[in-house]
Amino acid sequence: MIFHVILEPAEDGWVVVECPALPGCVSQGKDEKEALENIKEAITAWLWAEDQKAAAELTHRPGHQPIVVAV
Repeated sequence: MIFHVILEPAEDGWVVVECPALPGCVSQGKDEKEALENIKEAITAWLWAEDQKAAAELTHRPGHQPIVVAV
């Protein structure tokens, strides 16, 4: 999957990176390279957490069988 991110320098010299498509998905790094590496981890964690929430909701829906799809 491809996501667009926004890089912004912070006052303390670090680089803050945000993924606007995923509300609250933000990370940082000492430089641009580290920030981009860190946002990849943050995106993965964000997507995993949202999937876990959705999977938990499926247990409340009788007759629906969750199926795992790898992307």
